[in-house]
Amino acid sequence: MVRKLCFLTSTLGMKYLMGASGLIWVGFVMAHMLGNLLLFVSAEAYNVYGHNLTSGNIIYLVEGALIFSLSAHVIQGILLTLKNRKAKGTQYHVQAAGNKKTPWASRTMIFHGTIILFFVIYHLITFKFGTYYSVIINGTEMRDLYRLVVEVFSNPVYVVGYAICLLLLTAHLSHGVASMFQSFGFNNRAHDKKIRMVGLVYAFIVGGGFLIQPIYVYFLN
Repeated sequence: MVRKLCFLTSTLGMKYLMGASGLIWVGFVMAHMLGNLLLFVSAEAYNVYGHNLTSGNIIYLVEGALIFSLSAHVIQGILLTLKNRKAKGTQYHVQAAGNKKTPWASRTMIFHGTIILFFVIYHLITFKFGTYYSVIINGTEMRDLYRLVVEVFSNPVYVVGYAICLLLLTAHLSHGVASMFQSFGFNNRAHDKKIRMVGLVYAFIVGGGFLIQPIYVYFLN
C-alpha cells in the first residue's frame, strides 16, 4: 500500500494519473462535440438527444466520473508544474532555441488550463443550470435546449468569449493528447512527429466542431 502511494506521488505516477484523467476528458469532449452537431439536423433531433442523455440515472455516474477525473487532472497538473519548477531551481530559466525550443502550448498548459476550467464552470452554469424552456416532442415534454442555445449564441459577447476559450482548448488538447502517449510510454523519437500530428488533428477537429456551432447560430440562424 505504501509503495502504491509512493508511486502515485512520484513524478511518473502523477504523469500516469494526468494521462488517465486526460484520456477520460479527451473521449468526453469528442463525444460531446459530435452530439452537439445534431444542432445542424433539427431542433427536434437536438432536443431529443439532450433528453435521452439526461433522462436516465446513468447520467449521475457519468457526471461523477467527469468531476472526479477533472479534479484529479487539475490537482496533478498544479503539482507537476510546481514540482518541475522546483526541479529547475527557478521559473525564470533560459528557453532552448530552434527545434529544441519547448512549444508554446506546452509552456503555458497551466495558464490556459486554468482559463478552460473556469470556462467549463461558466458553461455549465449557462446551459445545464440556465433558463429552462420546455417543449413537447412526440407526446413527451422535455427541455428545449435548442432554444437556449440559440438565445445564448445570439449574444456577440458570449460568442467571442466562447471562441477565445475554444482556441485555448485547441492548444491545450494538441499538446495534451500527444503528452498522453508519452505518459503511457508509447512515445519515442521515431514516432514523435506522428503522435504530435495526431494530437494536432484531434484538437482541430474538436475545436472546429465546437466553433462552427456559435458561428452558425449567430450568423445564419
